[in-house]
Amino acid sequence: MEILELYVFVLAAFVGYMVITRVPPLLHTPLMAATNAISGISLVGSLIAAGAAHSRVATILGFIAVVCATSNIVGGFLITDRMLKMFQRGKGDGGQGKGDAG
Repeated sequence: MEILELYVFVLAAFVGYMVITRVPPLLHTPLMAATNAISGISLVGSLIAAGAAHSRVATILGFIAVVCATSNIVGGFLITDRMLKMFQRGKGDGGQGKGDAG
């Protein structure tokens, strides 16, 4: 059973890498906002893994997964917020935001 779990992990890592490298740079930042929901799902899964108490190793790996998923979610929201601030209209620029063409 452990070989199957390792196989699924390696396959998921490979597919994830291939998907991320195929995204054009123009679409990368907007898609990051949507992936925060997926990171939330992985946080729930890691909380379940950490609290299941199957073994000490599973609990430690679950805790590491909780830390990684939490930092991924927080970082994603911070970067998304920073990106959205770039497109807000300024008070002293005559109604023209930084992202406006005219």
